[in-house]
Amino acid sequence: MQATELDPTLSRTLSNAEHAGFKLVIGNKNYSSWSMRPWVAMTAFGIPFQEIRVLLDQADTASHIARYSSAGRVPILIAGEATVWDSLAICEYLAEQFPDKEMWPQDTAARAMARCICAEMHSGFTGLRTAMGMNIRASLPGKGRTPESQADIGRICEIWETCLSHFGHHHFLFGDFSIADAFFSPVVTRFRTYDVSLAPALRAYVDRVASHPAVAQWIREARAETEIIAKYEGFPD
Repeated sequence: MQATELDPTLSRTLSNAEHAGFKLVIGNKNYSSWSMRPWVAMTAFGIPFQEIRVLLDQADTASHIARYSSAGRVPILIAGEATVWDSLAICEYLAEQFPDKEMWPQDTAARAMARCICAEMHSGFTGLRTAMGMNIRASLPGKGRTPESQADIGRICEIWETCLSHFGHHHFLFGDFSIADAFFSPVVTRFRTYDVSLAPALRAYVDRVASHPAVAQWIREARAETEIIAKYEGFPD
């Protein structure tokens, strides 16, 4: 299979996806946290799209991605004549295109908070990303604990506790599932892979996100992948 072909076992090729003109270019589901965010958001909110999976860390990965965007990274949303190549920008674009789906919280204060934490997730937490890379198939309890990753875990727990208590009513971060939950869904998979110890309320949140149909589908399909990227398979203490 060429890297830019649709994977027949993992793609969604709904007839109305072609009508809508949405194509989402992603990387390996086991490893690509950035791809997971818009994919989960689109799936959770019933936005049809055609999935194009590009295998990462291959000799021809860059040339395949370049067919869709010169930025050289996934995810990429192709929406008719528009190309959007950043995960947060993709979600913002979709929220504007589908205001009736209420992808952001409707309360003004909650929406501002949701955008803040997504921006923080988008630009920060490098300690967690570096030491505890996404690998859904793996079980690495206790690995990746560095001062930087521990600080990031603490900050994420603080964000979740604040959102769940002030806006989420102890369900999702802002009550109903939103872009914010989609943005933190790769963190949920990391916390499960590395068996991060959490307070009961936060463990329950992790379980709720992992059980959400869109997230659960991504996890199933990530586990079904057979590609192995060696550099993502082992992380130092």
